[in-house]
Amino acid sequence: MTATPAHKPRIFIAMHYLEIGGAETGLTGLLSALRPERVEVDLFVYAHRGPLMKYIPSWVNLLPENSAYRLTEAPIKEVLRRGRLDIAAARLAAKLDYRRFMRKAGGKFGHSIFSFTARRLDRVLPAMSSKEYDLAISFIHPHHYVLHHVKARRKMAWIHTDYSTIGLHWPTEAPVWSAYDYIAALSAENAAALTANIPEAAGKIRLIDNALPAEMMRRRALEGDAPELTADHFNILSVGRLSDAKNYVKVPAMMKRIVELTGRSDLRWYIIGGGNEAYEAAIRQAIAETGMEKHVVLLGERANPYPYIRACSLYAQPSLYEGRSVAVREAQILGRPVAITAYPSARAQIVDGEEGVIVPLDTEGAAQEMARLIADPGRLEKMAETNAGRDFSAATETAEKIYAIVNSITTTDTDHER
Repeated sequence: MTATPAHKPRIFIAMHYLEIGGAETGLTGLLSALRPERVEVDLFVYAHRGPLMKYIPSWVNLLPENSAYRLTEAPIKEVLRRGRLDIAAARLAAKLDYRRFMRKAGGKFGHSIFSFTARRLDRVLPAMSSKEYDLAISFIHPHHYVLHHVKARRKMAWIHTDYSTIGLHWPTEAPVWSAYDYIAALSAENAAALTANIPEAAGKIRLIDNALPAEMMRRRALEGDAPELTADHFNILSVGRLSDAKNYVKVPAMMKRIVELTGRSDLRWYIIGGGNEAYEAAIRQAIAETGMEKHVVLLGERANPYPYIRACSLYAQPSLYEGRSVAVREAQILGRPVAITAYPSARAQIVDGEEGVIVPLDTEGAAQEMARLIADPGRLEKMAETNAGRDFSAATETAEKIYAIVNSITTTDTDHER
């Protein structure tokens, strides 16, 4: 017989902001999946910004914004204007640490800047909350702050990406990850990438998928339109931040080959996303070099991308790596066929040949497979019907896993205070 917890379990969750993004959507899905009669949740958002802020459930206690944490990612000029010389000094020192490290290590550790910055800022940041919790969740990297600035009986760090493909300084990261009680991974592939670098973390892994708010997505898909995606075109769509990981710079060359292979002039590939101005410039240059101005279109950011997903003929994810792409799951939830590149976690993402296709990572191979799919409308329709009929939200399963973890904490006699 399962023991009854002495009180309703208390959970703390930390997140940077709630802009449009995979991890951000995953968080809103998790909050929507949890129930107030089962748990109490305090949500700490470093900077109270982003269109997803309004989708925080009313029962969740949104903690006040703390100016120190908001400034961890703000421009240095704003940090100085706010009089936080300690934060500015820590961030500048981290840049020096990083530059010294990179001079010795080379360019393959580009993401290590986050490790060095977090280590420096960790020394000057205040407590995130005055309360004590049963479970504290650091929902996105870096995980230093929840580890050291929240009081909780157990702590969990979340993996949202494939750590075999980005450069982190693991000697700096290992003590942080190893100090957590649980590590939530979206897939076995993501877990393996972490434990390859931190073997001692293996026993802490819990496979917990993103819970996605399917009903909210379907509702929002009907709240707007997608005027650029006209019915006289075959519309391919990609959604995600403009970054190296998404591989958008290769889209113009892929599209040029798809047009050549299909002989169709009605093909359009739209990309929704913003962020890196230099990377956007590189994509535009690639569009110009391939003559794909009419066929590849950057739409910028959209607060509501769901009408576009609902209207597209094919959703495409040409990424070099993904944790478990939320955008792909959103397309499946909205009943669209998908084409994704063969990144390491791809087979954990879709059932190849049923829900979509997994295409090679190289430009020519990807173009050939996508061209074959585009030329087969019956196959596309079958994939769309398959996706529309399946439940991709994982809401119940994910919520139950969180309940099981936090209930085991509240019913144990061992108190692991941090």
